[in-house]
Amino acid sequence: MVGTLKTHQRRQVPIPRFLAEELAGHVAGKQPGDFAFAAEKGGVLHVRNFRRKSFDPAVCADGVSGLTPHALRHTAASLAIAGGANVKVVQAMLGHQSATMTLDLYGHLLADQLDEIADATDAASAAGAAAGRPSRSVVALVGGRSLAGPVR
Repeated sequence: MVGTLKTHQRRQVPIPRFLAEELAGHVAGKQPGDFAFAAEKGGVLHVRNFRRKSFDPAVCADGVSGLTPHALRHTAASLAIAGGANVKVVQAMLGHQSATMTLDLYGHLLADQLDEIADATDAASAAGAAAGRPSRSVVALVGGRSLAGPVR
């Protein structure tokens, strides 16, 4: 999906397959340049009208209080990060100016990945030992040459 930012720049936003399948009937017969969701008389659907006429009543009917479109944006970003998406990809998806902004907002979610890093390091160490390399060594690149020594 291609969206427009506040700055009127265009960006691509991924749509999961399950949602694309649900939307297929809604967009059937529309042309590539048509809006998937348009105002009653056609054209741009403004956020206030969308919230008042569609989103808020749907949220209320589902019994979910306080849900906003912006909260769904945070959910999408959190799910992408939890799924292992690269921060630069999440940055592009959200339209953030820099990866620093994305990390400032969502970096706390990456702390959950510390155990994954330890597991990956263990796996790499085991693979090295299986290949006949010392499993308890420190390797550093200094001036283009490799130095190895025992861990103390």
